[in-house]
Amino acid sequence: MTTVRSLLFVVWLYLSMALFAVGLSPALLLPYRPAMWVIRGWSKFVLFGLRWIAGVKVEFRGLEHRPEGATLMAGKHQGMLDVIAPFAVLPDNCFIMKKELMPLPFFGWFAWKTKMIAVDRSAHAKALKDMVKQARARHAEGRQILIFPEGTRAEVGAAPDYKPGIAALYRDLDVPCTPIATNSGVHWPAHGFRRYPGTVVFEFLPAIPAGLKRAEFMTVLEERIETASTALLSPRQA
Repeated sequence: MTTVRSLLFVVWLYLSMALFAVGLSPALLLPYRPAMWVIRGWSKFVLFGLRWIAGVKVEFRGLEHRPEGATLMAGKHQGMLDVIAPFAVLPDNCFIMKKELMPLPFFGWFAWKTKMIAVDRSAHAKALKDMVKQARARHAEGRQILIFPEGTRAEVGAAPDYKPGIAALYRDLDVPCTPIATNSGVHWPAHGFRRYPGTVVFEFLPAIPAGLKRAEFMTVLEERIETASTALLSPRQA
């Protein structure tokens, strides 16, 4: 039954992408906010289908810590859902993504229109400088910048590998950083099409204040995200 429901949800997911991207593509001709409304609407549409087709409920906790204005956030990354879900609860989310995704029809076009931060990871040091430059501009516009410090999706239980990009943004923007924990990979794994019934939790944690030394910041960030994410797993999953 899980396999059938998962397949039906995959159909729902890709049909919804076509429906919103193609049907609402005129938003690309308007200022960026209408395009952002399209993405937020699509996010909620996906979460609706995820719950009623695949049996996966998405719950947001710690909303009292959810940032409203210009800020920096760092999230655990276990699957595609981590990119989709935040748009449902953040007013002006801007996430950092791979530059290779920008040419994709519709997805890349909406990402470009809504000023997502595209990074060419093969450029190494230049990529880091470019990411910081773009983040500075988005911060000045009042956006909530979301980065996944591990840089890519990690399997549940895998040893964390936090990259230096988050430290560069934290130092340059000189703002608090809000960690986000999740157990999304349990129900929407990084690989494969199966979705497993249950509750995915995205938990906003208290912000780490600005001004910490790099090593201290990285230690605190990893400890908070990993501890909270592990706590969201059941004993069987941990």
